[in-house]
Amino acid sequence: MIKLDLVMLVKSPSEWEVAEGRVAPSLPQDHTDRSGNWSLTPGPRDRGTASVYPTLGYKFHEPTQRAACAGVCDSVRVEEVMGQHPRPAERQKGSESSTRTMCSPEEAALLRLEEVFLATLARINSLVLQPLVTAAPEPSDPQGRECLRLLQQLHGSSQQLWEVMEESLHSLRERLCHPDSVSLESLLLLRRADHVLQVHVEYIESYTNCVVVQAFQKAAKRRSEYWRAQRKVLRQLLWGMSSEGSVGTALVQALRQPLTHHVQQYVLLLLSLSETIGEHHPSRELVVHTATLFGNLQSFMRQALDQAVATQALWHTLSSRPRDVLCTPARRLLQDSQDVPVTVTLLRAERVLLFDDALVLLQGSNFHTFDLKLVWVDPGQDGCTSHLLTPEEEFSFSSKDPQGQVVWQRKVTQAVCQALRGKKDFPVLGAGLEASEAPACRSAAYTFRAEGRLCEATYEGEWCRGRPHGKGTLKWPDGRNHVGNFCQGLEHGFGICLVPRASEDKFDCYKCHWWEGSMNGYGICEYGTDKVYKGYFQAGLRHGFGVLESTPQAPQPCKYTGHWERGQRSGYGVEEDSDRGERYIGMWQADQRHGLGVMVTQAGICYQGTFQADKMVGPGVLLTEDDSLYEGTFTRDLTLVGKGKVTFPNGFTLEGSFGSEAGGGLHTQGVLDTAALPPDPSCTRKRQLGLGAFPVESRWQGVYGPFRDFVRAGCPAELQEALLGFHVQSSKELRKSQEYLCCERSHSEDSACRMEDMLEELLQHREPKALQQCLRKALSNWLHPLGKVLRTLMLTFQATYAGIGANKHLQGLAQEEVKQHAQELWAAYKGLLQVALQRKGQAPEEDEDAETRDLQVHGLVLPLVLPSFYSELFTLYLLLHEREDSLYSQGIAHLSLFPDTKLLEFLDVQKHLWPLKDLKLTTNQVQGWARYLPQGEGGLSLSWAPRICSGFQAALRRLTAAQRLQRGLVGSCGDGGNTRPPASFCLP
Repeated sequence: MIKLDLVMLVKSPSEWEVAEGRVAPSLPQDHTDRSGNWSLTPGPRDRGTASVYPTLGYKFHEPTQRAACAGVCDSVRVEEVMGQHPRPAERQKGSESSTRTMCSPEEAALLRLEEVFLATLARINSLVLQPLVTAAPEPSDPQGRECLRLLQQLHGSSQQLWEVMEESLHSLRERLCHPDSVSLESLLLLRRADHVLQVHVEYIESYTNCVVVQAFQKAAKRRSEYWRAQRKVLRQLLWGMSSEGSVGTALVQALRQPLTHHVQQYVLLLLSLSETIGEHHPSRELVVHTATLFGNLQSFMRQALDQAVATQALWHTLSSRPRDVLCTPARRLLQDSQDVPVTVTLLRAERVLLFDDALVLLQGSNFHTFDLKLVWVDPGQDGCTSHLLTPEEEFSFSSKDPQGQVVWQRKVTQAVCQALRGKKDFPVLGAGLEASEAPACRSAAYTFRAEGRLCEATYEGEWCRGRPHGKGTLKWPDGRNHVGNFCQGLEHGFGICLVPRASEDKFDCYKCHWWEGSMNGYGICEYGTDKVYKGYFQAGLRHGFGVLESTPQAPQPCKYTGHWERGQRSGYGVEEDSDRGERYIGMWQADQRHGLGVMVTQAGICYQGTFQADKMVGPGVLLTEDDSLYEGTFTRDLTLVGKGKVTFPNGFTLEGSFGSEAGGGLHTQGVLDTAALPPDPSCTRKRQLGLGAFPVESRWQGVYGPFRDFVRAGCPAELQEALLGFHVQSSKELRKSQEYLCCERSHSEDSACRMEDMLEELLQHREPKALQQCLRKALSNWLHPLGKVLRTLMLTFQATYAGIGANKHLQGLAQEEVKQHAQELWAAYKGLLQVALQRKGQAPEEDEDAETRDLQVHGLVLPLVLPSFYSELFTLYLLLHEREDSLYSQGIAHLSLFPDTKLLEFLDVQKHLWPLKDLKLTTNQVQGWARYLPQGEGGLSLSWAPRICSGFQAALRRLTAAQRLQRGLVGSCGDGGNTRPPASFCLP
């Protein structure tokens, strides 16, 4: 049987007695060596395990008593006792294999160390922690309850430490019992070194929290009689404890000494174990890593204990008011101006305290606290001054001694970095800090206190040098919320803002782009009054093009599509009043109809005249559904009043004075002229309003303008949404975005990539055929700038000419508008192409002449954009040609009644070609007749006359209104605007 002498750095036998599970006043004399250090011989309980150990023993020598008491290893030397065992250099030979077949004495020493420490932890738990946390009755004061909570937390950390050490002990036993099958790498201490280290750190933090608030002293004071009786037991747990020492101090030492020496022995044994392993052995890296971790743990523990003691001593030097506010268990003092003097300028302070989470300026019983996460430090040029920047204050530190200034600047910077990381630096403050300055940009929460628009508002998000900068959330006590981007303390970029309404429990929700604190650019705003605005802002007011409409559930539905100026309707716009069944198309000023305008009613009445201050003034023109024309003055509800002239469809005119009485109908005094010649029906039916009243080039400048600004800026991705807008699919998504303060939009990085791809595609498709396909793709894509502009133009077109606005007298107005849209879209394409060429460093294209531009617009762009406006144009065309279409239908019906010979005669078929039985057509004749006959017909006989008629009818129908419409739009530029079918289709 081998005697294993493990020399521990202790001066009292009590720790070993606890390890053996017994309490005795002293150990036999042969348990001490010549230096007075205590040694331990395995007892009967251990000999069964020791018999499998290698026959060797180790002694650890500590050169100084000071290092032993402080828990610091200044120098360590491990010597072999049994000469028959090879030295480390000899053992390295043959140790390069992946699995060690023999256990080293260091592993045996680790096993014994774990057994001793586990027994010590169990003894401390039963003698110290259990009585502390089970004290009755429970304290009633807040401080007492807080101390009890901290002690319970320490007790839990101790239990967790004991469990981990027990697992480590089990893995060591497995290794020593089965060295052939269990490798060194399987030891818990090596395999999960980071986890073991974290458990130790949590225990140290729990212990130091109790030290800071003197939890042990306060607990001992509540049960002073009990703990005085336990003084003898505490002396058995400690060495160097005098009989005069306080019980609280004894409790502090009882929980500190065992862990301090346990970690120290870990480092000694792991360093020794690393020397016995070959350099290329797979387990060497694990052993060295673990030894480094626990060496760092020694430094961490030493600093944590020093900071806790200094913090505890600080509270006694402060007055009650700052102490009650500042004293928290987790707060640690890092620097005091009483130790290293420093002077504060711009703010009054007689003492400066630097904690690990805050910087405190004391002036008498008053104090000012600054969160370290929101403190920026700038070194002064003179080397004796440092400038500090916070969200609401700026001040400076200065010191007469440059060395003292360096200390303060370094400590503050290290503390700020540690606070930003959210955990204590390991192993010491400032460890791992690469830069000499804390990052300028960071994330934190702060509540503003100074007077101003942010007073009592809480900002949580990204900061830069004392100002909100980046993404963040701003909340006011009155319920206002803003979520979005900030720049230098102001809302800047996309943001969502909720503003509560004072009179009712509703909110106004703004999803807009902001510029230096106010809404600027495109936005979607949902008001608590059941209205939604989609359009542009400037300086926080509606400005530019925008659409304001009520939600479907609104009691008074209304909609305005047009231009705004400083929050009021101004310029060209369209308003629909569903209650009155009216639509106004024209000019606005100061939120009122002012200037030329066209009023269209649901009854088919169309009025054009002048408005002033929202009222009709002067003469105007009124067209009724039966094409009657009135020229004169009107009332608000379009009732004839005053002097005027009525021209009836048959040419009769009535000129005189008009008036009306309640329930009496229309009264007139004038002259009825029946001698006038009947007017041309085509002229009376096709009278057009609005032409010339509103220059087509200036109607929708609010739509074209932002796109031009976007192109002039070089198409930057960050301005695409602000200038061209973003899209929310439905009102349901609007509600969802208001509830969750979000809005599904593309990221700027994605937008930049897409814009580059779009511009590159324009460069690659400049040939006519490829260009047509490229434009078709761009116009059909709502994420493309051209597609966004076209979509907005479609909205304006529908708002003007759909529904109530579907009046035949507005067909000309709509037709010239579509042509203008095509010109603007071509100009938009040319602008994007110039930007693409500029980005590639290529020369810009030369300006095209008017003839070439018109050719491209009407031959390339117009056919592509027409489908987007077909619905409204088709309706207007049908209404305008309703009577002609009726005549066509009557003619076809009349043609179907013709006998065969009359039908052939009408078709101008030569009589010598009339067949008696069957009529066979030549190939050219078949091709010429094919478009008038049903598909697949190759010949016909006289018995098929009804089929000929039906063939003509089908041919006429195949000349769709869309074809007529296109002929009207394109032909009006080339053939004089002839919109009638070919002459061969005119019936008698």
